[in-house]
Amino acid sequence: MKKLKIKTGDTVRIVAGDHKGTEGKVMSVDLEKNKAIIEGANMVSKHQKPSAQNPQGGIVKKEAPIHISNLALIDAKSGETTRVGYEVRDGKKVRFSKKSNEVI
Repeated sequence: MKKLKIKTGDTVRIVAGDHKGTEGKVMSVDLEKNKAIIEGANMVSKHQKPSAQNPQGGIVKKEAPIHISNLALIDAKSGETTRVGYEVRDGKKVRFSKKSNEVI
């Protein structure tokens, strides 16, 4: 199984595409497709038939997945984008920000 450096709950910035510069929290990650859904970013309109949950039907706005390569993690300390590294600290494998060297 492939290991991705961006996980659910991380704050990321979109660095490529139509929504470049948008920031948001990762809601979910699809490991097989290497895509993530970012809260409030890459909104698309979906036409939906009336159902029990949505009796009105109509046009619904929802987030579409974005490829992981178009995302960069935001460092909590500095607010800038950073890369992610892994290392063993105190006998545990941890993720850390390469810019500030802080544990994520």
